[in-house]
Amino acid sequence: MPDVNLETNVNPEEELKNPAQEFEPVCVDVPRIYDSCGAKDCLRDLTVFFTAENRALIDAATSVRVNKISVITATVDVDSVAFHRGYYAVDIIYYFNVCCEVYSGAANIPASVNGLATSTKRVVLYGSDACVKVFSSDTEPEIDTSELDCCNGYPVTMPRATVQVSSPMALASTLTAVTLPVILPFVPENITEFFGADLVAPETQQVQVTIGVFTIAQLSRNVQLMMPSYDFCVPRKECDSRTDDPCEAFSKIDFPADSFFPPSSIDSDSDAAPFDCHCR
Repeated sequence: MPDVNLETNVNPEEELKNPAQEFEPVCVDVPRIYDSCGAKDCLRDLTVFFTAENRALIDAATSVRVNKISVITATVDVDSVAFHRGYYAVDIIYYFNVCCEVYSGAANIPASVNGLATSTKRVVLYGSDACVKVFSSDTEPEIDTSELDCCNGYPVTMPRATVQVSSPMALASTLTAVTLPVILPFVPENITEFFGADLVAPETQQVQVTIGVFTIAQLSRNVQLMMPSYDFCVPRKECDSRTDDPCEAFSKIDFPADSFFPPSSIDSDSDAAPFDCHCR
């Protein structure tokens, strides 16, 4: 392997510490976050929908235990809020994959089945105003059919909504009898393909789960900002493809003192505010 000289006379850390260091102002086009919020949601008693084959197992089950819950996908829509210019409603639909162990008897081996649970959420965030049309050479031109605003009748450019979801936590699950008809929500085609067959509503028994999730929702727009540029991001070291000796790699790991001496509650950060969103 030929030697690669990646050393330079410029230390980027020293440049950042020295405010008098000369830099070149550059203009960049980046998404700027105008508003965001975080939420700790407890989604109670969500009905789980199964395929027709798996629904027969649920109808004959005596108990159900949830093993794992994951987020399949989510749909995010943005709409302007009436009488609050610059504010937008972000409508989110979560699609959860619920993995259950179904017990049909005390001595029987449980069957593992997957089902769908959905939940909706709406938050209102500030996204500013923009009455421009944006076209780019790397995307196909689209006809703007958005509604008109008071910007001289020009279509309003919606901000971009982004939602981050943590790994869901299965908090509780119950198997109950169906007393009222349960309506199957709209299921996108890609979700149906994920389960391999059409989902159906429960008939005699239904599985309900309570899920805990942490989410962050934000609205952003692309803007041009002037930023200080110190230097190009030149790699400071050469890529090493060698495999370390296992004992040498183990020697680099710090001793896990916290595992042997768990911190007391006094040392924990008890003054931290709960991670919540005030825009329900």
